[in-house]
Amino acid sequence: MTDTSTQRTGDFKNALLRAGLYAMLILFALYYLMPLFVMLVTSLKSLDEIRTGSLLGLPRDVDFSAWGKAWSGACTGVQCEGLRPYFWNSVLIAVPAVLISTFLGAMNGYVISQWHFKGSNMIFALLLFGCFIPFQVILLPMAIMLGKMKIAGTISGLIFVHVIYGLGFTTLFFRNYYITIPVELVKAAKVDGAGFFRIFWSIFVPLSAPIVVVTVIWQFTQIWNDFLFGVSFSQAGTQPITVALNNIVNSTTGVKEYNVDMAAAIIAALPTLLVYVVAGKYFIRGLTAGSVKG
Repeated sequence: MTDTSTQRTGDFKNALLRAGLYAMLILFALYYLMPLFVMLVTSLKSLDEIRTGSLLGLPRDVDFSAWGKAWSGACTGVQCEGLRPYFWNSVLIAVPAVLISTFLGAMNGYVISQWHFKGSNMIFALLLFGCFIPFQVILLPMAIMLGKMKIAGTISGLIFVHVIYGLGFTTLFFRNYYITIPVELVKAAKVDGAGFFRIFWSIFVPLSAPIVVVTVIWQFTQIWNDFLFGVSFSQAGTQPITVALNNIVNSTTGVKEYNVDMAAAIIAALPTLLVYVVAGKYFIRGLTAGSVKG
């Protein structure tokens, strides 16, 4: 009888603790999502309702006109084309930069983890060191380099910048993942006569799906959300969406359209949100599969 009562008491305490933990997590989630909620409801209100209504209040009449203006009519300076051309600029920057940096990181990680050579550890240490150099430090030397390469202010220049700066991270991810693959597989392939590239394409690439997902999500998020490189190394016609968003929000001419600003901010953030919603669970699986193990 006593054992049964003790067990019931323990079960009740565990249930109470679990309920308290879930309640706390829900509160944290609501607190974290509150800015997104404010942005969304504000983007669906008219300016008159924004001025007279509550910040947290739901819109009385849902109005999508701010979204249309943010996409194709908002002014980013002297031009009033909205975010549409800059959205496609970001796509043209992010997609090639992600693919190139992921492929080069896979090759680097493969070489450093499986084909040891004199100085390989030093090279990896220097690449790792590059991950922690602040963006501001490399602005001037990068600008000089882009000028000498004749790609300053171009889409190609921004792709080059993001590939170079992302190479340290992608190498780190793939090296830490590939180091967990048994070296016996490589030795057996060498015995069978497989060379450098045959081993890479036949053994490592098929096993790389989890870490590829991690790297693609990481790189895409970093590149799409970048503002500093975009504002420093672009010019009119090649600016990414983050620069255009800044220009829209900081516009000082005419009436301040908060609904358009909020709609523009959500449009700029949607691609990264969709990536995490669609592939978030694969990101976690990739991390636990070895991408953060040394």
